[in-house]
Amino acid sequence: MQGDVMTWLIPLVAMLAAGLLAGFAAGIFGIGGGFVVVPALLVVLPLLGGTHDAIAHVAIGTSAATIIVTSIRSLLAHSKRGAVEFEVLKTWAPWIVLGCGAGVMLASHVDGRTLKMIFGGGVILMSLNFLLPKVSGKVVSDTMPSGILRMGIAGGLGTFSSLLGIGGGTIAIMVMTLCGRTIHRAIATASGIGTLIAIPTTIGFAIIGLKEGGLPWGSLGYINIPATLAIASMSMLTAPLGVAAAHSLPAGPLKKIFGAYLLVIGCLMLRAGLKI
Repeated sequence: MQGDVMTWLIPLVAMLAAGLLAGFAAGIFGIGGGFVVVPALLVVLPLLGGTHDAIAHVAIGTSAATIIVTSIRSLLAHSKRGAVEFEVLKTWAPWIVLGCGAGVMLASHVDGRTLKMIFGGGVILMSLNFLLPKVSGKVVSDTMPSGILRMGIAGGLGTFSSLLGIGGGTIAIMVMTLCGRTIHRAIATASGIGTLIAIPTTIGFAIIGLKEGGLPWGSLGYINIPATLAIASMSMLTAPLGVAAAHSLPAGPLKKIFGAYLLVIGCLMLRAGLKI
């Protein structure tokens, strides 16, 4: 009996802790939390059973599902302050959704090892945004991309984010600030972009995993329901704390620490994919 309790208690505590950290990271850095959730799930999900190859897909899909809750909560909060540029969300939405569809289809044709390598490489690229000094105040345009450029950026953002199980906030914020938006409006609008990415990605991963065997207990396709509920519930609690910390703590050291974390996680994921 005691062994059964511990079998369920350890994954639950780990998922709740991941949710707390993901929510805080989302609030302080304006990201969806997938960079925290996916590595945690890769460790925790095997405790719920399932084959080794299915775990990576479930981790990515479940991460996207948790971002729905986090990003919508953040979007509503930013909207009350009038900081969200809904016109950007409206014009980017079709291409983001199409990109997510492409990402999900690509994920359905790659194995778990390849997915880990894609995640690891993507995380290492994202770590550079936090580790390398950015050109302060650099603006390349005073308008957001339109036409083919918008289609390419938004579609690519959707594809890349759906493959990694992230909300795409880092990339979206970089694009918007380069186009003359303030960091506050960029973060606010990026929360909406996270919602646009997370919803179709979650639906897609649920569908492509419906006929797959060897999934962890409690999974609907490649979405693990218990993990989604545990992580999302905790992230809702700590996201406001992250926002408060962003306004009271020095941003420089925090970004360096998080960048170092991303770099380590990226290298570990590449190592796992290559089985070095």
